[in-house]
This record gives sequence, C-alpha cells and structure tokens, in this order.
Amino acid sequence: MKKEIGIAKNVDMIQGPIFKSLVLFALPLLGSNIFQQLYNTVDTMIVGNYLGDASLAAIGVCTPVYELLVGFALGIGNGLAIVTARSFGSGDMEELKKSVASSMVIGLLSSLAITLIGHLSLYPLLKVLNTPPEIIDEAYGYISTVTLFVLVMFAYNLCAGLLRSIGNSFMPLVFLIISSCINIGLDILFITRLNMGVKGAAVATVISQGISAVLCVLYILKRSRILVPERRHFQADRELYKELVGQGFSMGFMSSIVSAGSVILQYGINGLGYLVIAAHTAARKLYMFCSMPVITMGMAFSTFVSQNKGADKGDRIRRGIRYVSVYDAAVTAVVAVLMVFWAPSLVRWISGSTEAAVLENGARYLLIVSPFYVVLGVLIATRCALQGLGQKLLPLVSSIIEFFGKIIFVVVFIPRFQYMAVILCEPVIWCVMTAQLVYTFYHDSYIKSFRKT
Repeated sequence: MKKEIGIAKNVDMIQGPIFKSLVLFALPLLGSNIFQQLYNTVDTMIVGNYLGDASLAAIGVCTPVYELLVGFALGIGNGLAIVTARSFGSGDMEELKKSVASSMVIGLLSSLAITLIGHLSLYPLLKVLNTPPEIIDEAYGYISTVTLFVLVMFAYNLCAGLLRSIGNSFMPLVFLIISSCINIGLDILFITRLNMGVKGAAVATVISQGISAVLCVLYILKRSRILVPERRHFQADRELYKELVGQGFSMGFMSSIVSAGSVILQYGINGLGYLVIAAHTAARKLYMFCSMPVITMGMAFSTFVSQNKGADKGDRIRRGIRYVSVYDAAVTAVVAVLMVFWAPSLVRWISGSTEAAVLENGARYLLIVSPFYVVLGVLIATRCALQGLGQKLLPLVSSIIEFFGKIIFVVVFIPRFQYMAVILCEPVIWCVMTAQLVYTFYHDSYIKSFRKT
C-alpha cells in the first residue's frame, strides 16, 4: 500500500518501537529546525559583527513582533497539518486530500490578512513598545520587509508540515539546508557588499524561504502525489472546514497569545537600553539552538499522537510521553553542563560585541535558563499531544497563563530587579504552564481510557 502511494521511505509511527520511531522522525525535523533557526542566527551574527550593537538591537526588537505576526500564520499551518496527519493515520486518503485542499485556501486567506494588518500596524507598534529612537528606523526596515512576504514563509511551512504529517520529515530538511546555504551567501552579499544594512538580512531571508517553498511544492507534485488534491477536493465541506479552522486557528491564536506576551516582555527589555537588548538578542538565538532538541521532540510527538489517535492506539501515546520526558531530562543535563564552560564565548561569537554589559548579561541568561529545558520539553510535548488529540481550547489555557505571567513580570518585577527578572520570567512561567498541561493531558478522556495498558 505505502509503495503504491509513494511513501515507502516514511517513518511508521503506528507500529514498532515507540522511541525508535520518535527519534527517526525527530532527527530530520531537528535538522530542519536548526537550519530554520540558522536563517535568523546568521543574520544576527553578520549584523552584530559588521554593523555593531545598535543594529543587533534593532533585529532583537523585531523578534517578538515577527513572532506575533508571522507566528500566527505558521501556527495556523501547523494546526492544519495535524488534521491531515489524523486522516493519514486512519487510512482515509480521500479525507486527506480534502484537508490539503482546504488548508491551501485557509492559508492563502490568512496570510493575505496578516500581511495587510502588519503593513498598517508595524511602525506604530514599534513606537508603542518604547523602541529606542536610534534604532527604530532600522527595526522597521527589517520587520516590514519580512511581513510583506508572510505568504512565502507560510507556503514552505505548510508544505513541510504536510510532508511530516505523512511521516516524511527528511525532505523538508534537504530543502532547508539548500535554502540556508543560499541565505548565508545572500546575507554576506547584501550586508557586507551592497551595504543594505539590516534590511538586507530580511531580503535574504525572504528569498531563501521562497526557494525552499518552491522545492517543497515540486517534490510533492513529483514524489508525494498523495498530498496533491484534485479539483473536486476543493469543494467546501462545512464540517471539515470547521475542524480545520478550529484546529488551525487554535494553534495560530495560541502562538499569537504567546507572542503577545513576548511583545509585552520586549517592552520591559527596551527600557533597559540597547546594550541589554543586544545581550538578550544574542542569548535568545543561542537559547533557540540549545533548546531545539527538546522542542523538536515535542513537535515530533504531535505527529505521533495524531497518527496513533487516528489508528486508535492510545496505549502508544501514553507510553510515548514517558519516553519523551526521559529524553528531555537527558538533553537538559548535557546542555546545562556545556553552558557552564562555553556560555560567555558563545555570546561573544554570536554578538561580535566587546561590551561587558552584552557579554555578561547574555552569559547569565544562558546559565540560568538552560536547566529548565526539561520543563520546556515536557510543556511542549504535552501541549502538542493535546493538539494532536484534537483539543482546541485547553492548550490555549497555557498560553493565557504565559501571557498574564509576562505582564506581571513587566509591571512588578522588571522595574525592581532589571534584567535578572527578564531571565527568570520564562522559567517560572514554564513551571506553572507545565503543571496545567500535564494535568490536562492525563485527564483527557481518551488518554484516561487507556490508563491500565
């Protein structure tokens, strides 16, 4: 059957050893996420080393705004792919094609709406966030360029998500490696040769993402025809659209709520000066790399849960979460030890700065936050699992906790404890969120029905 539909090389997540399946699926996904992060990190390194701390801070100011606008579109794409994975797990290929067709329509309309909203609101938002006057124009040039091409970024992430939904996490990695190499070359050309400043980094990112999207589409058309809908599949199915919109917008809003909290937190950081902004920017790039193994496993678990729910194998889901938790603890121990020895050097390497305020604050962030990666890993795994089970509202509760938690830190703690409060903000909130998500996961009616297995 699988040979006939062109997916013989995909990972079978419904049968066989659970941890082996998760690792085999997660490894290419880890590579994809690392290269995805490489887009932004290379921008940061080249900007920091060639343009200085102020330009580095300009990109840092944009990060939560980027996540707020672009993250909503990408969250929708990930939610839509969950429905496709469930159809694949149940073996309903007709429903799978209909879900792909409907996802394309929903994604197109959502991306265009986000582009319009971003165009109208970006500069006023940067001013509201108390962005230092000396970097606001640079920041706007970067984020306005990226937001203008949300559709390009959505196209790649939707195609990659659809491939992963049928167990193929390898090919999105291949395409991302190619486009990342192109991105590095374009960064060097636009920033160091054509003197385009931080806007050049944005242009390089958009072009590279566009190339990865085109490669994904061509591969699906040639090698994964199971994901190619026909004209009849675009006919509106009210129940399917309801399910897709509910799942997609649930993840989109969850991402937006989290990002809105990050925007508010950025307001508190901006008041600490551009050197602290630069330190936080460099540290966050390193945080994203170091936390990627646990974040990736959580994302892999979402597909695992979706397929096994479709195949009605809840016992595998319960056993899977235990494997993921042990894996998260092991990864966290390794990363925490590495940070003890290398945190200051890594911050200097990423930022290109010699300022003590940049290097010391960035290293302190990494040393304190890294032991909490195990909490973050369980948080993401349980939240992704609930989404894979079809829960739409309960995972949002954790995002609301994060949103209000960041408001409390900005209003109460950052004015008093300065950057130390910024460092402790997310680890404290992660602990509260994880407690809520673990409780919700094990009290899900479907999971409870398999508790004796």
